[in-house]
Order: sequence, then C-alpha cells, then structure tokens
Amino acid sequence: MHEFHHERARALLANATQIVEPVEVNAAVRRVADELNARFNAEGAAEFPLVLGVMGGAVVFTGHLLPQLSFPLDFDYIHVSRYGDEDRGGEIVWKVIPRQNVVGRKIVVVDDILDEGETLAHVKQRLLDMGAAEVIVVVFADKDLGRAKPIQADLVGLTLPNKFVVGFGMDVYGYWRNLPGLWTIRPEDLKPAD
Repeated sequence: MHEFHHERARALLANATQIVEPVEVNAAVRRVADELNARFNAEGAAEFPLVLGVMGGAVVFTGHLLPQLSFPLDFDYIHVSRYGDEDRGGEIVWKVIPRQNVVGRKIVVVDDILDEGETLAHVKQRLLDMGAAEVIVVVFADKDLGRAKPIQADLVGLTLPNKFVVGFGMDVYGYWRNLPGLWTIRPEDLKPAD
C-alpha cells in the first residue's frame, strides 16, 4: 500500500458525495434488528444463536446492532483475510477462528458489506464444515454489482450502488470507518498519489 497522509484522507472526503444520511443508516440497523428479534423471539425458538462479527469492517454495524437485539446470544468474532491474486480469488486465511464451539449451533455472521461475496461464501461454508447447524448471513450493505454472487445474505440493511463507499465500518485505505453516514469516493481519487 502506498504511503497515505491524513491530509489526503481529508481530501478524499472533501471530494466525496454523501449517499446515505445517518438517520437512514440507523433505520436500516433497526430493520435488521427487528427481523432477528422476530426470528429468535418467536414461539418455540428455544435455541439462542452465536453471533460472529467479521473484523474489522463489521465492528461499527455489530456495535449498533447488538444493543437492539432482545434475545439471549453468545458473541464472538472472526478475522479472515484474502491474500494473493484478487482476480483469481486469492487464498482466504483465518487470522481468528471462533473460540466457542460452533457444532450444532445456529450462527449469525455479521459483516459490513457483501461485495464480491467470495470471502463470506468461504466463511459460511467453513462454519458449516465445522459443524454449525445453520449459518445466517447478515450484512449492513449489499453492493449491487449487476451480476450473481457466490452467496446471498439472509438479511440486508441497505442495497448500495456499485461504487466505492465509505462510512459505518467501510474504509478507504483504512480511513473513515467512523463516519455515521455513507459516502461515495470518486474513482479518480482512488489512484495512488505521485
């Protein structure tokens, strides 16, 4: 990654366009929470799930979502990274695996965005291979790529255009995960500085 200074990080945002206001972000989180509450508070829903946040993008979404869930749950996190040729998918490496036993459990995987979907598809399959009874994929945002993905999320907060989006956990060069709304970055601003 090329060297990146805070002045350039500020410039990226100065040229960006806000596409989702914070109030819309909060409403999307509320909708996802309502659906999970309906599912796990339903009559006969004796099991409570293990919620797994995908680090680091999901930290903001997860932190807003958990306090709105009204059922007992276990919480842990996972950390996966992709290495190698992005065009060929690269190798997906688990930096942190769940510390709790997933065998026979309902697992709710919480992530910030469903982009290409390769990593989340791998995560879901790996958890099933580890013995999870069910894996429910919850994403704050689903990017509309205009083509099929290897996985579909079970619950989606917002659908986003196929642009580079930052805020609410999503970053540009590691910056601006902390924005309460969502912004699109201009493609010309994503080129490395001379």
